[in-house]
Amino acid sequence: MSGDGDNGGNGAADGARAGTAGRRAGETAAATDTDTGIAARLQKLFEGHRLTPTQRRIAHCMVRRAADAPFLSSVELAELAGVSQPSVTRFAVALGFDGYPALRRHLREVAPTEKSGGTASYNEYQQAVQAEIDNLRHLAAALADPSPVIEAGRLLAASRPLPVLGLRAATAQAAGFVYFARKVHPDVRLLDEGGTMLTDRIDAAVRAGATALLCFALPRHPREVVDALEYARAAGLTVVTVADSAFAPVAHHTDLLLPAPVGTGLAFDTACAPMLLGRVLLEAMCDDLPDAQARLEEFDARAAERGLFVE
Repeated sequence: MSGDGDNGGNGAADGARAGTAGRRAGETAAATDTDTGIAARLQKLFEGHRLTPTQRRIAHCMVRRAADAPFLSSVELAELAGVSQPSVTRFAVALGFDGYPALRRHLREVAPTEKSGGTASYNEYQQAVQAEIDNLRHLAAALADPSPVIEAGRLLAASRPLPVLGLRAATAQAAGFVYFARKVHPDVRLLDEGGTMLTDRIDAAVRAGATALLCFALPRHPREVVDALEYARAAGLTVVTVADSAFAPVAHHTDLLLPAPVGTGLAFDTACAPMLLGRVLLEAMCDDLPDAQARLEEFDARAAERGLFVE
């Protein structure tokens, strides 16, 4: 789909330039690919197991520290995840291993024998950027199977109206999605405030004919988001969620969860991958809206008449 003038001009050319500028040189790129592969294998290992909230926290920690996971002791992993050492043992047993040493041996068998490197010479700001590049590579690997995104686009396009939920840290992601979605979808409603009004607005969307709800859920996860998703599903809505991990607290209250990792190297989390996944969802939704291109062209024509943008 072609965007309107509000998305920054020549998106394809800008994206190509940004992609070229963001590539690492050979050795570092290879290390990143290795880290991404380990994370993908960890996700696969954890999928299909019914994990407790504490165990999901451990799984989330291991995915985020994928390169280090095969080398961590149970005590180190417990400290990183903020749980007890026995919880790590129970987690390994829940995955079908005799204990944590057996899980770690398995991880070492499928992972390189040494930790990946290549970032030691970077300062803390560069490391944060490189971590986000890693997250985007992880997202790219996940999108090798586009069927979940295609299904999500179909659900979102069919919902009239389409409520989009995002509270606290996720407000910006939800608002950005809604801004562009309103250019192609006839009725998109932003739910960015909690409190008692939130359920009222979900009720109003259901009464108006909504069939799906899109949620952006990022850490730290507000309790209100979990409660709102539970309420939305009880009201008959199909919930699609973009979250930082498949093991996020919202997972059990979501019909279709699309993970996109966040960066944690700075004082405040960075969320480039969730933002990009939101744009990918917009593309998938446009593909399922037959009049999307006509709407964009109409907007461009009116914007030109009004002199809306400075060329």
